[in-house]
Amino acid sequence: MENKSHDEDNNIKNYSGDAAVKKLKELAESARTCMFTTFKAIRPLPSRPMALQAVDSDGIMYFFSAKDSNKNDEISTDPCVQLFFENKGSSEYLSVYGTATISNDREKIKQMWNMWAKTWFQNGPEDPSLTLICVKPYSVEYWDTKHNKMVQLIKIAASLISGKTMDDGVEGKLYI
Repeated sequence: MENKSHDEDNNIKNYSGDAAVKKLKELAESARTCMFTTFKAIRPLPSRPMALQAVDSDGIMYFFSAKDSNKNDEISTDPCVQLFFENKGSSEYLSVYGTATISNDREKIKQMWNMWAKTWFQNGPEDPSLTLICVKPYSVEYWDTKHNKMVQLIKIAASLISGKTMDDGVEGKLYI
């Protein structure tokens, strides 16, 4: 269900339910890599690049992680995380705040397994050091374009020539 909090000219579109999960999946899986930030009582906040494995139909996001990694330790202390996705080529951005849990579910790990994961986990999906971080989103914001990249570039050029603002951006919240 699409919920517009302002008229379309204001470039704000909020989504809820299945439409929100669809938008989350589209943006996150398009970017594929995010900065995965955990919260500790230290500054700066610990962040590292992480490859998204999948987003399920409930909006849960999955990442592979080593059992003895700093991020797993930090999640066990404070399960709050923030994920920052960027797909610069498409001008798509996503900020996800949620709660992370660590899973050893071998069936789920096998479902998510791919050849790139072997780079970090040589023993495959049965590697005893392999865990799955599951992130349940609570607050999600996105920034996107209404049209494709070419239209966006044409609008930017036309704006520079005409002196009129031709914002092609759209932003909003995803209520999952």
